[in-house]
Amino acid sequence: MAGTGNVCYHNSLELAKLGHSVTVFTSRYPDEDYKYDDSIKVVRGRPLFRIGNAPFLPKLMALERFDIVHLHYPYIFGGELIFLNSLLRGNTLVVTCQQDLVFDGFLGGLVNGYKSVLGKRVLFRAKKIFAPSMDYVVNSSFKRLAELRKRDVIELPNGVDIEKFNPNVDCTDLRRQRNLHGRNVVLFVGALDRAHLFKRVDLLIQAFHKVNAPGAVLMIIGEGDMKHEYQQLAGSLGLSEQVIFTGTITDWDLPQYYALCDLLVLPSTRSEIFGLVLVEAMACGKPVIATNLPGVRTVVDDGINGFLVTPGDIDELAEKIQCLLENPDMRAQFGKKARQKVETRYSWKEIGRHLEEIYRGVLRDTDA
Repeated sequence: MAGTGNVCYHNSLELAKLGHSVTVFTSRYPDEDYKYDDSIKVVRGRPLFRIGNAPFLPKLMALERFDIVHLHYPYIFGGELIFLNSLLRGNTLVVTCQQDLVFDGFLGGLVNGYKSVLGKRVLFRAKKIFAPSMDYVVNSSFKRLAELRKRDVIELPNGVDIEKFNPNVDCTDLRRQRNLHGRNVVLFVGALDRAHLFKRVDLLIQAFHKVNAPGAVLMIIGEGDMKHEYQQLAGSLGLSEQVIFTGTITDWDLPQYYALCDLLVLPSTRSEIFGLVLVEAMACGKPVIATNLPGVRTVVDDGINGFLVTPGDIDELAEKIQCLLENPDMRAQFGKKARQKVETRYSWKEIGRHLEEIYRGVLRDTDA
């Protein structure tokens, strides 16, 4: 389940646990069957057409009367249909801004036009606007919105299942299968396609080449059309045996890989609104390294549960990886602090309670 879908699912699940009736509307694309918790109702409509990952679902125009409709944005086509539905049926709308739409060239011009006309109308219709990171919002194209509607823009972090992702996950069998006994593991988790070039896996491989840690391996989890190029880069640096490309890992198996690693690195050179992989690793008691950019830097407390590095600085990235690999006591202390932060701030249970409180406030204001 992708990032936004994961957030929507867990928001819904926690609200259902609190006794609310929750219906999720989504696309039947890809056309596969999924298993959802019985406490929530999931309606998957077949798109009339789609452009990229944007499906056109006419069914969204016909939503029945709900107390609250919660849109996860951006959702081209869907956002506009939900906006019209809110106007016609009077449904109270709230929106979570999961990311900014950033493109270059001609496509970038089209997207900016869309955001300034249609996107703006959708967001201004919402009673409340949630953002996983206010730091990201005030440094993005949402900045003006945040200034105009200060009282209505609320930070609501994305979360993690702290029972599924925990420091006690057993990875003994996986370590044996991967032949990693006694070896340090640096981990990256993310898509390896051109749309995610900003994750800068290439910089991570180059930084790892500078690390002097005999026996250490860099494990890269993910799939995409750039994977072959990254493999070639690793080979050209003489790292074919030290860089492990696992391909896609199931969500079920992912906690074992976090348990297996000694630290996780997210070397992005473009701001990300949150950085879910950081929180998942931290929930497993692992230190993390991320770039000092809006969004992800709110997750990492530099020198406490991990390190923040200058975007694109290969030498600094290598230095911090080296530091953590050489200092097991530091890794343990950082990992302990990381788990504590996740428990207090990023637990889905606590986020669900906060979301319920906000919903109640919106409904009181609407009825007043």
